[in-house]
Amino acid sequence: MAVYQLDHELWFPDPRLGERSGLVAVGGDLSVERLLLAYSNGFFPWFSFRDIDEPHWYCPQDRYVIFPKEIHISHSMKQLMRQNKYTVTINEYFDGVIRGCSTADGRYQESGAWLGPEIIRAYTELYRRGYAASVEVWEPSDASSETKEMKLVGGLYGVVIRHAFFGESMFSLVPNASKLALIHLAKTLDEVGGLFIDCQFETPHLKSMGGKYISYDKYMEILNKQELC
Repeated sequence: MAVYQLDHELWFPDPRLGERSGLVAVGGDLSVERLLLAYSNGFFPWFSFRDIDEPHWYCPQDRYVIFPKEIHISHSMKQLMRQNKYTVTINEYFDGVIRGCSTADGRYQESGAWLGPEIIRAYTELYRRGYAASVEVWEPSDASSETKEMKLVGGLYGVVIRHAFFGESMFSLVPNASKLALIHLAKTLDEVGGLFIDCQFETPHLKSMGGKYISYDKYMEILNKQELC
């Protein structure tokens, strides 16, 4: 097992040779071209922006994903959705979502925080070029107001390549907002033939929503399916 040093050339090593943690390479940059190559091969950058000067690239061999048709909607979530208390949109406020993911619950100040200015700039550029997307959850700022002004109370963002969604982060300022965003994302992907939502790492939250492990080889087989058609 080894960790490879990247340079200015666009390349990634065989991820099967990386560490058990999933770390495979360090270095390179966060250019759109490198990020697209990375996600197309199952890599993603993850590093503490205050402590590390260059990107660290991970590619776990056990991949945690949610298949759109398998999204689990609990009884309590169905009840919440029927109330129509929140409005869910796609790609209406990417900047607000990525900054919300960075700062919610004091994340930006935490030791090891990874969603810093460099990452925000890189993924905002991906969004500008059509390779990233956001899901927003809105709540009326004043239920009694006739203007119906809305405030952002949760959401998620990620990378979109080959009908797959590579989730990066989510946040909630009210209970269950990120769950609403994930359910809306899964339903939307299902409607357009989306392949999977890459969750990167298992969490109790994602497990409760239908997450499961698949092998890296299976992951790449599904991701490359369209190229073989």
